[in-house]
Amino acid sequence: MVRRADAAGLYRFALPAPLGGSDGANADMAVIREHLANKPLGLHSDLQSEVACVGNFPLVLVLHALGTPEQRELIEPMIRGEVLCGFGLTEPEHGSDATWLSTRAVRDGDDWVINGRKRFNTGMHRAHYDLVFARTSGEPGAHRGITAFLVPTATPGLEVLYQHWTFNMPSDHAEVALTDVRVPASATVGEEGQGLHSALLFVHENRIRQAASSLGAAQFCVDESVAYARSRTVFGKPLAVNQAIQFPLVELHTECALVRELVRATAERMDANGPLSASEQVSMCNYRANRLVCDAADRAIQVHGGIGYTRGRPFEHIYRHHRRYRITEGSEEIQMRTIARELFGFGR
Repeated sequence: MVRRADAAGLYRFALPAPLGGSDGANADMAVIREHLANKPLGLHSDLQSEVACVGNFPLVLVLHALGTPEQRELIEPMIRGEVLCGFGLTEPEHGSDATWLSTRAVRDGDDWVINGRKRFNTGMHRAHYDLVFARTSGEPGAHRGITAFLVPTATPGLEVLYQHWTFNMPSDHAEVALTDVRVPASATVGEEGQGLHSALLFVHENRIRQAASSLGAAQFCVDESVAYARSRTVFGKPLAVNQAIQFPLVELHTECALVRELVRATAERMDANGPLSASEQVSMCNYRANRLVCDAADRAIQVHGGIGYTRGRPFEHIYRHHRRYRITEGSEEIQMRTIARELFGFGR
């Protein structure tokens, strides 16, 4: 799918023109991601491996914006899937409280030595590099003093302990130990102590596009449920005549319409003012859309009855996949805290 989509000029749509892309905007991607998710499961948009025929490349964008010339040489192989990179931010003792991470990197001559542990380290089933975040200065909780390192996974001391088995089946989210991992100063991505910027650039791009995908999948669940209720006969009448079926789907359909407008308006604001300019709105989109798709998938299972609970229908798969987005990229409680910070004026 990736090879064919790339040959067709679709795969790199969202990338900058120097990387072979079409400078696709966040507003464009909001529409595209919703469209792809509003279809039955397939290679056009595979939930399990998070690939789509129009690609999403948050790590490529990080290296393009902040990487050294040598690091940027990895971009083309990353796009083609020849070089894979993990993302190591979350830790056993620290999840959404990323500024309190325990992994440390200290100077030793011209090198850095990293010690710590990562949890749900994405992509480590076959990664060649891992983007590791470690505190290099400052106090725990400080936004400054976290540095991002691009670490080859073959580096001595970096050990993938195991992959987590999750609600969404076997995953590529690993438990990783870093014991005296030595990297050169050239391994830093962006400025020393400014690694949180790399992380925020990554998660903001992901959050708005996850929201769009969740919206598309939610609308798919509603549309499929309506079609089934119209065709299913119970007690001699179409299932759809029952208000107990109609009203929950009406509410979900209405919320899809509301979230759609919010997602698209937020994406346009990100395009106009930069990805980090709309943190409050991105958080609104993320937590509402991800909760919406879980509600819609659950309702679709209920409307379809026993057959909806089977893997012959896609709703259980949609629920399992999108349920994790209420935790990853910042839990919905963290999204609400971001909104509350702006609403009440705390910590601006």
